[in-house]
Amino acid sequence: MTSVILLAAEKESAEVTDWAARIGWVVGLALFVALVYWLMREGWKWRGTLQSDLPELPSAPDDPGEARLTMEGRYHGSTTAGQWLDRIVAHGLGARSRVELTLTDAGLDVVRPGAADFFVPAAALREARLDKGIAGKVLTEGGLLVVTWEHGGKLLDSGFRSDRAAEHTEWVTTLNDMINKREGAR
Repeated sequence: MTSVILLAAEKESAEVTDWAARIGWVVGLALFVALVYWLMREGWKWRGTLQSDLPELPSAPDDPGEARLTMEGRYHGSTTAGQWLDRIVAHGLGARSRVELTLTDAGLDVVRPGAADFFVPAAALREARLDKGIAGKVLTEGGLLVVTWEHGGKLLDSGFRSDRAAEHTEWVTTLNDMINKREGAR
């Protein structure tokens, strides 16, 4: 029994934490995270500078006409047409947000609470299709309404997802019919 008491007495107390080293590591990690965030922000701003040749986005006309279709959902961003990862950030087109879409004979009105609204004139619309990804956002096959339009001599793809995905097919059909009728009238 005395040997158990002697073994217990010989044990040393637990090592004291080196607070200076621990605080140093925490501060170093926080600075690293801040640096990475700053670099990402600078990259975003640099991309906007590179895309500064894109003219200002058109705004909706005072009287766009009667609504053919309306949709509420999410705006997932705009990219260079055919390049689903080449995000356009100029004029706020890179910011994901809620969206309210309205299609009229004048064009497509994109209202984004908390972000810049824009209008796509009917003459600028080129195509509508169902896709699965845009601007780094990947969804199920056909889960995204992608509208191709021209702005400033550049073709852009803008991705939208309705709160009711069953609406996508009707939007594709209506937009493509509208584009084909306009092209046939030329």
